[in-house]
Amino acid sequence: MPLNFNALANRAGIVFATGYQPKELDQQAKANIIGGALSDSALALGLSLGMDSELVTAPNAGILSIFTTYVDPKVIDALVTPMRMAEIFGEKKQGDWTTQTAAFPMMEATGEVSTYGDFNNNGQTGVNVNWPQRQPYHYQTFVRVGEREMAMAGAAKLDWASMKQRAAVLTLNKYQNKSYLYGIEGLENYGLLNDPGMLPNITSAVWDNLDGEAVYESIRKLFSQLVKQTNGLIDRHEKMVLVLSPEMETELTKTNQYNVNVSDQLAKNFPNLTVKSIPEFSTTAGEIVKLIVENYEGQDTLDLGFTEKMRVHPMLQKASSWEQKRSQGTFGCVVYRPLFIASMLVS
Repeated sequence: MPLNFNALANRAGIVFATGYQPKELDQQAKANIIGGALSDSALALGLSLGMDSELVTAPNAGILSIFTTYVDPKVIDALVTPMRMAEIFGEKKQGDWTTQTAAFPMMEATGEVSTYGDFNNNGQTGVNVNWPQRQPYHYQTFVRVGEREMAMAGAAKLDWASMKQRAAVLTLNKYQNKSYLYGIEGLENYGLLNDPGMLPNITSAVWDNLDGEAVYESIRKLFSQLVKQTNGLIDRHEKMVLVLSPEMETELTKTNQYNVNVSDQLAKNFPNLTVKSIPEFSTTAGEIVKLIVENYEGQDTLDLGFTEKMRVHPMLQKASSWEQKRSQGTFGCVVYRPLFIASMLVS
């Protein structure tokens, strides 16, 4: 018995498409289709209709996953190692972006005395001046933004231009911090960890294997070395900074047999001492610990020098993009008085 599609449509609201009709379909089969009935002859000729016993379309298990994907409007930044050098020691502008060499005059008083006599002309005083020099290093990065990439990022609710500008700031400042620690190879530009004028390190056993009393004694030994280097110019009341890695700073929480931790002992015996951590002080050779007198008689022990910080150059309009150069310059870490820095290698 042929199917009556008109009856199904009227009774149940089900409507069938007629689908593809082969050229060989006879007139009676066409009449049956138009009339709402599908004859056996039409089925035999391969007529294909939607909602028949077999699928006409490709099998599909659901909708596109994008329609059930939640995108958080808050953008989460990747974490980077903290840049502590400028935070601890501050920065100082020295020269500008045209500077090729910087000279730092160092004066030493000279003189001799002679036996007094009313008519004696012996004895004299004078000065001797040296001119240590450093070379700056100027570096740059570009912020490049295209029209299409901005439009595509905008569709994802991303402020693409601002994100690239922030990336440029981070890139330059990360490099600046690194130059303060290691300087620039090939130039007279050194960092706090490799300045050739630094005095030799003393050594200590690994703090992880020591108790609180031994850790404190290790730091006290470092202070004794500082007093020895300065020929007694300083005492324990001097304003100093103890610089070590974050891992080593945790060792200061150890206690001695009287339940007094290392930090408390340091605060009591060195009232003007501050403790700061720098991740880069953890090296392959071992842990670096430095005890630094911040300044003596108004002269800073060291300066972190720069020629330019975030120099923003003109914005250039291209055919379908924009670009802008950002540049900086560094002198690294200029150490004026190495004798006021005592260093220890813990390994």
